[in-house]
Amino acid sequence: MKSLFVVLALAAASVSFAADKAPAPAATAQVLKGQVLEVKDTDSYTYLRLKTKDGETWAAVGRAPVKKGAEVTIENPMVMTNFESKSLKQKFDRIVLGNLQGTGGAPAAGQGSPPHSGMASPADVGDVKVAKATGPDARTVAEIVSKRTALKDKNVAVRGKVVKFTGGVLGKNWVHLRDGTGTAADKTNDIVVSTKDDAKVGDVVVAKGVVRLDKDLGSGYTYSVMLEDAKLGK
Repeated sequence: MKSLFVVLALAAASVSFAADKAPAPAATAQVLKGQVLEVKDTDSYTYLRLKTKDGETWAAVGRAPVKKGAEVTIENPMVMTNFESKSLKQKFDRIVLGNLQGTGGAPAAGQGSPPHSGMASPADVGDVKVAKATGPDARTVAEIVSKRTALKDKNVAVRGKVVKFTGGVLGKNWVHLRDGTGTAADKTNDIVVSTKDDAKVGDVVVAKGVVRLDKDLGSGYTYSVMLEDAKLGK
């Protein structure tokens, strides 16, 4: 659902997302409580079939060691309809996305919007010209995008300006970085980064993470290239 998610928020208009538009999520209560009837794990997410006071429902959270029979609370829940998980090869007519209480996930931005659900394009932060990071793993944004095949599953460091930030989607924050390299025309000027660290639009940060290709976030959204589970520094 991939954190679903992707549900898990980052913007249909973003250069790094697929062009298809996911249905907008519906706001729900502040928390969803239920007993776990079934658990399905993927690389990044845990899907839970829950028995709640209003009946059974599926929910998706960042991957967590949840056992059948456990009582769980999901914070910042939102409802997605007609959600497809390619990892599970399963389509959900209705699913609740959120953060599992007790796992340290930050609250979702706003009402918990998923990374793809109709979010605005990256902010206009003026001309971006950022010096390249230093060290053997240092790369520019354009280098990561254009040389993504060679860099697949490798650690890199990239310095860039935050042009978009979506916090707390399934326990992760989602950042768009630009450093002035590349062009919008060939989509080499912007890289998406998932992280647990905080940042704000306009910050210049160094992101150190692993290059992932064709990352399937569900509901028809994939990243052709992204930096996963990065640490942000100055």
